[in-house]
Amino acid sequence: MARIDLDLAHAYRPNPRDDSDYALLPLKMSFEDGGAYALLGPSGCGKTTMLNIMSGLLVPSRGSVKFDGRDVTHATPQARNIAQVFQFPVIYDTMTVAENLAFPLRNRKVPQAQIKKRVGEIAEMLEMSGQLNQRAAGLAADAKQKISLGRGLVRPDVSAVLFDEPLTVIDPHLKWQLRRKLKQIHHELKLTLIYVTHDQVEALTFADQVVVMTRGKAVQVGSADALFERPQHTFVGHFIGSPGMNFLPVQTVGDGLQVAGSTLAMPAGRELPQGDFKLGVRPEYVTLAGAGDPGALPALVTRAQDIGTHLMLTATIGAQTLKARLGPEAAAPQPGDTVWLQVLGPHTCFYKNEELVA
Repeated sequence: MARIDLDLAHAYRPNPRDDSDYALLPLKMSFEDGGAYALLGPSGCGKTTMLNIMSGLLVPSRGSVKFDGRDVTHATPQARNIAQVFQFPVIYDTMTVAENLAFPLRNRKVPQAQIKKRVGEIAEMLEMSGQLNQRAAGLAADAKQKISLGRGLVRPDVSAVLFDEPLTVIDPHLKWQLRRKLKQIHHELKLTLIYVTHDQVEALTFADQVVVMTRGKAVQVGSADALFERPQHTFVGHFIGSPGMNFLPVQTVGDGLQVAGSTLAMPAGRELPQGDFKLGVRPEYVTLAGAGDPGALPALVTRAQDIGTHLMLTATIGAQTLKARLGPEAAAPQPGDTVWLQVLGPHTCFYKNEELVA
């Protein structure tokens, strides 16, 4: 296992000048030994590029990659002792499950007794002990991907295991099982695991620390709780959560806030300089209020959906759309009703130039 330090930038075209020329904008980032990380973001944000630079499949345009302080920028994946699991299973159909799992160890001339013991341990973790003698060709897609995962995990001395959207081709129910299994394996083996995905549920349930990326930039690194409660960038607020964070343009006026033609008192203990900001509040923290309550705004209901566990309310405040996730006990307003929605509270965030105001 290894601590991985990145200090680099990467462009696929020569002589990059603008930010748009970069697949990865200049960044400094560390992945601690034994940590479970996810690189999360939409397609094209740079997460697979970052993973391939860590693995040695790609050399960064500039900067360095270090494993435990050793510069490995130009070292091969083999020299880095990296295991990488790809989106589609990479296995040998003519081999049995046991032979597939043993393959990385046999290549390294590990003694047969150790191979048998290690293959047995990994097969048990993956719940494949009863399939060890089966040919891989006849297995379902999820079982083949389990073998691919097992081959990445079988080497006990590996520096890190890198996963590039490994569950994309797996049935949704089996995805949940494999995510749970990966989490369990991480706790048991204490390997450094780095997992690329565009699925926030996968990232937040698997990783201890999530790196949220957009347009070649890592905009926040944090726990699931930190990403939800205090998004450091409006993109994180929008991308994390279902639905994402509400944003309203606001302007500070004296000791108050002007929002959609209404003036609200500044929340207690908060100070903002004069100027234009964005108010961000999660649908979970928008509540129904009484007319004229401090921190509440009048809104026109456009949609009310009974989801069973909660009521999802969609309303407009001026030209802005706001969503509120209300408890099932809440009286359901009807489209066309005017309601008062509480948008100010301890969970409300403010943003300037898309960045969180401390």
